[in-house]
Amino acid sequence: MRVVIVTESFPPDVNGVAHCALQTARHLVDRGHAPVVVAPAPAPGNKPDADAPCPVVHVPSLPLPGYPQVRVALPSRRLAATLIEHRADVVHLASPFVLGVRGMAAAARLGTPAVAVYQTDLAGYARTYMGAGEAAAWRRIRSVHGAADLTLAPSSAALLDLETHGVPRVELWPRGVDTERFRPDRRDEALRRELAPNGELIVGYVGRLAPEKQVELLAGACGLEGVRVVIVGDGPSRPGLEQALPGAVFLGRRTGDDLARVFASFDVFAHTGPFETFCQTVQEAMASGLPVVAPAAGGPLDLVAHGHTGLLVPPRDATAVRDAVRALAADPALRTAFGAAGRAMVEGRTWAAVGDQLIGHYANVLAARRTAVAA
Repeated sequence: MRVVIVTESFPPDVNGVAHCALQTARHLVDRGHAPVVVAPAPAPGNKPDADAPCPVVHVPSLPLPGYPQVRVALPSRRLAATLIEHRADVVHLASPFVLGVRGMAAAARLGTPAVAVYQTDLAGYARTYMGAGEAAAWRRIRSVHGAADLTLAPSSAALLDLETHGVPRVELWPRGVDTERFRPDRRDEALRRELAPNGELIVGYVGRLAPEKQVELLAGACGLEGVRVVIVGDGPSRPGLEQALPGAVFLGRRTGDDLARVFASFDVFAHTGPFETFCQTVQEAMASGLPVVAPAAGGPLDLVAHGHTGLLVPPRDATAVRDAVRALAADPALRTAFGAAGRAMVEGRTWAAVGDQLIGHYANVLAARRTAVAA
């Protein structure tokens, strides 16, 4: 198949959309298909990913006001030209919002089937950043995804949200995890001594530092005796979080094997954001053999088996986060059991397995189009 992946983000960006688009392109190449990626151009000074497995077409972009780490694509003829030149069989729209909307329109004009991958809780972001606008966000989601031949939701909670708000033709497509990179034996005792010189229990968070992630909910954990909170990631909330989380260690952005080493060196992984449609870092923590504390909302509901691989807590509840961390800190045997169960749970969730599922969805869409034309 000839596939054009239209994505709102791609490496060198570090986020779930970029990572999933990269893994999708890699898997398509591995299976003998021919993908091309269309993405916003990275910020000046940021070099495109040299390890991209296929051609990448960059369209002009500008930083999102107030959040310069996010690039927004500008109108460009390159998108439609790429669909035509590549003779796309399928257009894959990764978290369509700006560039993806144009990709959907171009696919419709050309009569090319489109598969839209829902990855970002726009309605939750509207509540976080504007205090309103949730209804408008869902109207946009319905408009974009309703035009697709198929929408793929990453979790059962996301699928239910989409169906409840009137999005048609939705199926489940989860995310894979690199269990070779993220594994318990990457634990680094020298790094642990650097992060927690007095032998503290290390509670880690990995992700963007932005308002919707609500990382400030870890403040209570920072106050626990014998606990060291370690924050990995960057974003506009970092200066405020450095004030709100006394004693926490901020490592900035980490990637690749370095990130895997940091993950495996934690004792507990804590995620705080209530708007995750999937939450890839929870899977990476589980692959690293860590017990997980996460909100009982969105993607973590599918990933964390409460009382078996970790603890689910009420969303936006700092006291519950603190108490869950305290319970795990007090019980090394429970931490070990949760971590081992989490690793076992994700071992079959490889990118190859979920990539093959995606190719199956493409094939079904193409078959449905052929049937419709024949009728």
